[in-house]
Amino acid sequence: MSWLSRVRKAIPFIAKKETSADTLWQKCPGCHQMIFTREWEENLSVCPKCDHHGRIGPKERFAQILDEGSVKTMAVPQVKEDPLKFRDSKKYTDRIKQARAATGDHDALINACGTVDGQPIVMGVQNFAYMGGSMGVAVGAAFVQGVEEAIARKCPYVIFTAAGGARMQEGILSLMQMPRATVAIQKLHEAGLPYIVVLTDPTTGGVTASYAMLGDIQIAEPNALIGFAGQRVIESTIREKLPEGFQRAEYLLAHGMIDMVVHRKELKKRIAQVACYLMPKKAA
Repeated sequence: MSWLSRVRKAIPFIAKKETSADTLWQKCPGCHQMIFTREWEENLSVCPKCDHHGRIGPKERFAQILDEGSVKTMAVPQVKEDPLKFRDSKKYTDRIKQARAATGDHDALINACGTVDGQPIVMGVQNFAYMGGSMGVAVGAAFVQGVEEAIARKCPYVIFTAAGGARMQEGILSLMQMPRATVAIQKLHEAGLPYIVVLTDPTTGGVTASYAMLGDIQIAEPNALIGFAGQRVIESTIREKLPEGFQRAEYLLAHGMIDMVVHRKELKKRIAQVACYLMPKKAA
């Protein structure tokens, strides 16, 4: 036993590493103020000082939106993980293992069934922490799975988008998920069921060019970055300075691209209202 271990055993009140300042405090990406992690989490990962909406994953989303005790996470569809045997500075399979270890999720899109204020829904959540929420074959399969489950349950499909676009390691196969998702949405519409999109920060690239902009209702979180190409790419192409707040949720709302901007604290209530309004009424 080392001298440090003996000292720790003799003095039990010495703080362990897992309760250090690194875990007690959270730095806000918006105002850069230090906030107690507990306060940050109790405020739904929204900064109490500047109202910045932090990025969160499927587990947090399901807990915040779906009624307690109603959450049933769906099994992830099995697909070929490295169809092109892709390698850049790392093997694609190694990047997948790293992303799974970091997030605990099998891929970037996870579905769950549950209720929102008693209203049954199927809900999908993209995790930006998983390879930038990129859209590959697994994401396309999960999206179709969510839509088919919503049709089977005769309830709305709600998708929370957060992505940097298509997954480059899967090449053309990733781009094929765009029309695949569009066909699935058409089937949902043919069944007379609502498709509700919640755009979170950031939603860009091929995801924006496909299922993120095909909702019956487009909801966005405050100040979410939403667009196709990056601002610098657009400026260099058109050789003009873009307006302040371009590609942010409030700018898109003012210009008619989305329907509403909703604070995270009000999101559950608003989704329940919209789902209730859009669901077909049963004949008397």
